[in-house]
Amino acid sequence: MMEHTTLHGRILTPAGWVDGSMTLEHGRIAHIETRSPQSGAPRRVILPGFIDLHVHGGGGSDIMEAGQAALKVARAHARFGTTSLLATTMTAPTAEIEAVLADIGRCCHERQPGSARLLGVHLEGPYINSGKLGAQPNQACRATLAEIEHLRSLAPIRLITLAPEVAGHMPVIRALAEAGVRVQIGHTLGSYEDGVEALANGASGFTHLYNAMTGLHHREPGMVGAALAHADYAELIPDLLHVHPGAIHTALRAIPHLYCVTDSTAAAGMPDGEYKLGSHPVFKCMGGVRLSDGTLAGSTLTMDQALRNLVAIGLPLEDASHRLSRYPADYLGINDRGRLAEGAWADVVVMDEELNLIDVYLEGERNVLANA
Repeated sequence: MMEHTTLHGRILTPAGWVDGSMTLEHGRIAHIETRSPQSGAPRRVILPGFIDLHVHGGGGSDIMEAGQAALKVARAHARFGTTSLLATTMTAPTAEIEAVLADIGRCCHERQPGSARLLGVHLEGPYINSGKLGAQPNQACRATLAEIEHLRSLAPIRLITLAPEVAGHMPVIRALAEAGVRVQIGHTLGSYEDGVEALANGASGFTHLYNAMTGLHHREPGMVGAALAHADYAELIPDLLHVHPGAIHTALRAIPHLYCVTDSTAAAGMPDGEYKLGSHPVFKCMGGVRLSDGTLAGSTLTMDQALRNLVAIGLPLEDASHRLSRYPADYLGINDRGRLAEGAWADVVVMDEELNLIDVYLEGERNVLANA
């Protein structure tokens, strides 16, 4: 890793855009200086590295394969500007989840060269509603605090998706929130009232908003209605396949800190073909990933494409960047990632004016795979 690097361009800081230079030293942002742009020179866009809180796979590897899979996934997504992420599990038998978490826990201790930082785990399942599985295997079960505490001893679980209407889940939500674990509502047949009660008990977000939850109707607002009416944070997949642009704009007007995730699978960054998503075979074709019955099964999205998609549907670049970096960091309570500020980790993406990726810096290390 280079101990000292200076980047020049249009820099997105917490205070807004500046033209100037940014110095990276010992993995951190040491200094940002405003300078006049050079006449006629291409203006590079310098943004905070992307933070993805919902990642099942990438580069042909699936998180549920255990072993070194999480590191392979983190390395695959670093090529597309993701500088930190949550390894996201699938519903599976308890013994399988335990094995996966134990391996992820070991991988979280130190960032590998060329890899995004593993911030911990998003446990998506098994504590969901078996009537709203989406692409999750049919092995949902009821959560108990004792089991979750055991799983937390194996890996840093930062985020858990739960269906609040399942019997016994409200007190679990409350206890997890008190323990500092983010709880999201997802894979749910719950009503609007269930969503409001879950939020009152400490739930703080919604998993892939609109997908795998009860929809909005004017006489039965459903879980989508609870999110639009009351949420401060929610995640959304902006591949323009999971959610229509019009529905994205609706959520943007309603949810102040809506942030974006990929929900990516092993097929991300790979050619069309068959891949694994947990215990399911999935098929990548026509820009999406599906089960054999046609059900959407995660995505092929990468965060650099998510940025371009958001800008393409009308978001200002600054706003789009916040939803891929700053807001997910804030959601996890991380104040030294997701923003370009002196003292923060040097997680940086450099793009051209068309938002094509040029360089990625991972805690100050230039990722040579960025242009591979």
